[in-house]
Order: sequence, then structure tokens, then C-alpha cells
Amino acid sequence: MNSNVLKVFVTAFFVLKCSPCTSQDTLRVMTYNVLHYGDGCQGTNSFLHSNLKTIVQYKSPDVLGMVKVQTIKLSSTDFAGVSPVGFADSILVNGFNTAYPNRYDHCPVVNISNDADGDMDLLFFDKKKLGFVSVTSLCGLEEDFNLYKLYYKDPDLATTKDSTFLYFILNHTVSGSSSNERDTQDTLVIKSLKKRFSHLPNVISMGDFNTHSSYEPGYQLLTASADTSFVFSDPPYFPDKKLSYPSDWQTDAGTYSSYLNTSTRETTLPNACGTTDGAKGWYLHILISSWLTKNKDYIKYVPNSYTTIGNDGRREGISINDSINAIKNTSVPAAVLNALFQLSDKYPVMVKLAVTHNTSGISPPDPVLNTVTEVHSTDVTISINNPVDTNAVLHFPPALLGDQAFVEWRDLTGRLLKKDDFTVNQSQMTTSADLMPGVYILMLQINGAQYNYRLVKY
Repeated sequence: MNSNVLKVFVTAFFVLKCSPCTSQDTLRVMTYNVLHYGDGCQGTNSFLHSNLKTIVQYKSPDVLGMVKVQTIKLSSTDFAGVSPVGFADSILVNGFNTAYPNRYDHCPVVNISNDADGDMDLLFFDKKKLGFVSVTSLCGLEEDFNLYKLYYKDPDLATTKDSTFLYFILNHTVSGSSSNERDTQDTLVIKSLKKRFSHLPNVISMGDFNTHSSYEPGYQLLTASADTSFVFSDPPYFPDKKLSYPSDWQTDAGTYSSYLNTSTRETTLPNACGTTDGAKGWYLHILISSWLTKNKDYIKYVPNSYTTIGNDGRREGISINDSINAIKNTSVPAAVLNALFQLSDKYPVMVKLAVTHNTSGISPPDPVLNTVTEVHSTDVTISINNPVDTNAVLHFPPALLGDQAFVEWRDLTGRLLKKDDFTVNQSQMTTSADLMPGVYILMLQINGAQYNYRLVKY
């Protein structure tokens, strides 16, 4: 046999024999604004679960971060919730595990911001590939901005004892033409990250950022900060280099037609929830840290894998399942198009991550600062004068100086009456108690911890 032929034969045999033994894996990461999933506006929960099942079955995500889930009660006495206790499990059972039995789990449900009549975030993951470690609040202004820590279930983990961690931040910033409040939310998130890390680890920040252009200060802070240790990349810009800055996807939507993810609907059909006018804005993003673009710790973004699911690049101004000059949207099967149309006014977006198995047990240390300590209500005492008059006086320990505090006043039925937020720049701070005489609940959220006080106002 010719030696060259022999080499080809041996090489082909080796590839065929060893391809199942590959030392790599792929993680499919999706984020989705699910438009008050659970409040009944878009149909019964069973109807929504069925549509979610169709989407999950088609895209098979290993991680799915949902934002704008209708607030879920954390207990039977939780007045801040709307959907019943265990609703996240209902989504898990009927939306995920009916698509792929016993494959998925979700991270703990938290509502640090006590958003009573609005939204919360949920992170679902493939429990055969990933394990849950922790969830921490980075910001509680209007809604939770949570940092979820997962670890990859490497086949060699039992031997190497060297975990590869992957972090996720779920975002749903304030919408509207003014970016001031969402800029503040982005600033608080970055500030909190800097308290926890010396630089960004394997971390993805994803969800609905509601940004209208790359000019917004919050988007600039996330993607173009002078502090390069805390800069995220928006994949279509970098590393894919399909687009370039500056960008105004609100007024120049057509330039970004393949990336538009608001709205899946041209009119108020199939219901009056959410926004209309078809694909017109790019609000959902998946931002990745430099460790993920440079493969610093066994996980790397797969180039050109960023996709807007169901957008064929011709949806501007029309619904996801409409025809254009008799040309149908064939980017996904018809059943998936219909499920996307029914479930939300937003298109979900997805990226892929390549995971290299850690066989050596050698990896860079997780850049968590040694000085970081999580402050919980059982660790730190914040005292408050009771009863209160014009103002409530709060007394903070030195450990909380410099942190952002968020205050809500509620009546005994849980109805939100007023809000306040301030930076703790001295040990004694006041918040206005401009209310009628009576008994109220003051809720204080700071540095990931929540404090509740029953106060008498005279």
C-alpha cells in the first residue's frame, strides 16, 4: 500500500475512532424577555408553558435566562408576589422538562428589590452539565440585578478537584426614551462587580437592556469603559466584527435588521400586551467578558454564534410569522414561529460557548477579592428609630458606608406607598416619612441584604 494512502487511512480511522472522545463540550446560552409570564395577559399558564416547550425543544438551550417573569410569591405570606408559590417549578416541569425530561433545574427564586407588582428574573440550566453555587444581588433599584454563579460538571472534576465557574447577570433595565435611570442601574451593577472581583471572570451579562443606541452612558460604561478590567463585549461588534460603533439601532433600525428583537408583532394581535410595529429595536443583548473572548479559563465564546432566534433579517415593521411578498419566514419551523409570536413581544437571543475539559487540574484563580464578604441581615445590625415623625432615622455600621440603599414604604396590605434611595455616606441617614399617621412596613435593601421594619408613624 502506498505510504501516503496508509497515512490517510490511519488518520481517518483515528478521527472516526476518537471523535466521540472529544475533550470539548458546547453550552448554548439564551436570554428571553418573556413579557409578564404568568399574569394572564397573554393567555393561561398552560398555554404559555406549551409555547415555551416548543421553543426549548427546538433550540435546546443549556442556560436560559428569563427576564420580566411576573413576580412570584416566595412564601404563602409574601405580599410582594403575584404568581403563586412554586410557579418557577411549574415553568420548569411544564415548559422545560416536558421538552427534555429530567434535564433542567432553576436557580433559587429571589426578589431582593421586593418588586410587588412587576417582574423578576429566573435562570434555568441543564443540571447534567452545570451545577448551582450561589446567587447574589448586585443592584435592587426597581428590579433585581442578580449574579448567578454556576460550575461546569467537568468529567474530570472528581480527579482534578478544579472547578470551572461561569457567572451570569440577568438584566431588565428601565425602559423609555430617557436613559437616566437605566444608566444608574448599569453603574450600580459595575460598582458592585468591582467590589467582588479584581477583574471580570467567565461572566455573561444578558437580558433586556432597553438601550436605544450605543451612545447611552450605561451601554458605554459596559462596553467601552476606560477600566478595561470591567469591559464586556457585544459579540456582533467584537469579536465577530460584523458591526462597528457608533450605532443607533432605534432610528436606523434597518442597518441592524438581523439583530432586531422588538417586536415579534406588528399589531395588537394575538393580544394587547407589550409593544407592536414589528421588529424596530435591539434591546436584548448577551454581553461577554474578555475571559470568554480569549479562552482564559476553559470556556470560550464560539465566533459568529450570536443569533436572534426567528429573525430572518426581513422582519422590520412586520410580525415574525407574516409573509413578505409571499416569502415566508423559514429561519425556524412554522410551529416555532407561532410559539415565539404567542409567548412574547421579544425575540430571544442566543450564543454558544465552547468548553474545554480540564484534565490537568491547573486553571487561573477565580478573581474574587479576598476582602469581599456578603452582608446579610443576620450579620449586620441596622437600627432605626421607632416611632417616627417627619423622617425615619437609620443607623448604619461602618461596613456599609459607600453602599447604595433602597427604601420602600408599604402599608400592612403590602401596597407600595413611596420609594427612596441614597448613598450611605455617614453612619446616620434619614428617609422621608411623609405619610398619614399609622403603622407601616419599611423595607430596606442594601448590598444584597434585605431588612424589614414595622414602624409607627405619628
